[in-house]
Amino acid sequence: MSVLKDPRVFFAAERTLLAWTRTSLTLMAFGFVVERFGLFLTTILPRSEETFQRDLSFWIGLSFILLGSLTSAMAVWQYRKILRTLNPEEIPTGYLTSLGAWANQIVAVLGLALTVYLFRGSMV
Repeated sequence: MSVLKDPRVFFAAERTLLAWTRTSLTLMAFGFVVERFGLFLTTILPRSEETFQRDLSFWIGLSFILLGSLTSAMAVWQYRKILRTLNPEEIPTGYLTSLGAWANQIVAVLGLALTVYLFRGSMV
């Protein structure tokens, strides 16, 4: 339990959650770009190298997207763990403490949905 009785502790936890949200979104966006870069490679590489390069960019891109989803989910877990240690005096009255956590959970689920979509699209 925190003994500071200062709402700045709570807002620091919210800023940390926001930082992890930005990180997870960046990882997912980078993964999507890497995955789609394989399409570009199919137009510029000879046929013999094309399949290997396309597969490599696909799996690396999907790995980054999954890492972003995992980062988002872990950020929610860490944020809720910190919230349990705070006193009620440290959380402003009427403040929606779960809003950031819900947004992060949605980001994590959408990242997983993007992974499934890209994976299923590669199987066609």
